[in-house]
Amino acid sequence: MNYLAHAYLSFNKPEILVGNLISDFVKGKKKFDYSISIQKGIFLHREIDNYTDFHPATREAKEIFRPHYRLYAGAFTDVVFDHFLATDKNEFTAETLLAFSQTTYKLVEPFISQLPEKFQKMFPYMRQQNWLNNYQYAWGIGHSLEGVVRRSAYLTESATAFRLFEQNYKHLQTCYNQFFPELKKFVTDRLVIL
Repeated sequence: MNYLAHAYLSFNKPEILVGNLISDFVKGKKKFDYSISIQKGIFLHREIDNYTDFHPATREAKEIFRPHYRLYAGAFTDVVFDHFLATDKNEFTAETLLAFSQTTYKLVEPFISQLPEKFQKMFPYMRQQNWLNNYQYAWGIGHSLEGVVRRSAYLTESATAFRLFEQNYKHLQTCYNQFFPELKKFVTDRLVIL
């Protein structure tokens, strides 16, 4: 899952949210530089990623992107699943997604000076361009897919990924619908014991 899902599955717990959002920027023992609650968010992010990677519906969705993008098929699937979360009427309306996005940025703001430098540099763009809210739009997904390419070691284009997203929209949505309720339950259960 991508930023929207990791934020949403933190259930408005500020330090869990922060850890969940910065996990990809925290390597090795650096996680011990943070409070126990932020460490729990970092750990939760990694459990979400692991659960996502091995879920049958996610594996099925990745096969759409794999012939063109190989190891990055999972990254493209994560972005696409955030689109379906943003448009999932069981989770958000347009108004509640916007409110959730604004609340998320406000919850992260007090921690920003403690966070990894790369995240600190990225966060103002995330907030200003309202990435979390824009997952609901096709153009927002286009920008996010371009972001995967910019951060990758060897990808050169995202136009094919966007075309595959559009051509396989219903199938990808079906995969998301099979997957997300199970992921949400998994995270709810994990938070009880963290």
